[in-house]
Amino acid sequence: MLLGFLVFTPVFPYQLQLLVLQDAAGGLGGAPLPGGVLIGTLAFIVLTLVVGRIICGQICPAGAVQEVMHLVPVKKYGSAESRVPVAVRAGIFVVFLAAGLGLGINLLGLIGLADFFNLAVMSVSFFVFLGIVLISAVVYRPFCRYVCPPYGALLAPPAASRALYRLRRTDACIKCRKCERACPTGAARPDDRLGECYLCGRCTEACPVDGGARIRAGR
Repeated sequence: MLLGFLVFTPVFPYQLQLLVLQDAAGGLGGAPLPGGVLIGTLAFIVLTLVVGRIICGQICPAGAVQEVMHLVPVKKYGSAESRVPVAVRAGIFVVFLAAGLGLGINLLGLIGLADFFNLAVMSVSFFVFLGIVLISAVVYRPFCRYVCPPYGALLAPPAASRALYRLRRTDACIKCRKCERACPTGAARPDDRLGECYLCGRCTEACPVDGGARIRAGR
């Protein structure tokens, strides 16, 4: 999260948007390297095939600030049906590409992603993203699950295609379903494909059996 406020570079949705907008002046850390953004994006998609959405869950500051906000002890509004945000994000993905490629509109700029991490408190868009962060206290990662164009839409399919090392039930599972109730994205059921899993670890914390749910390879 601090990386987002200090250098902003690892906020991957925004860097990918620079590539879509062909904005060479933005690049990584201010360097004109849109090709580097493309290579990095492809590398992260490959990484997702190995360990799932670890970038979203453990690195991206946009996700981290929502994770921290979700720790606020207020009533949560349940785990959403995992297929719903996929459908919403697919629509956002189309809108994002149309706005970026066709109209050159910086949607993430309007949402305030950069202004928030740059603490541009005089900007209206700063308060737009601040509002999203505040909502994440009661709704788990609303930006990541419903918006995140188009990075989330790109990473969900490889994560859902059964990443090599991913969270899964072991033979020690007693089918108590505590992991399912703890999962904030509704992606812990036996038949879920984990496209919405951010590796938050809540399922392993809730599991009453040692090693009942853990990251491992194989089927």
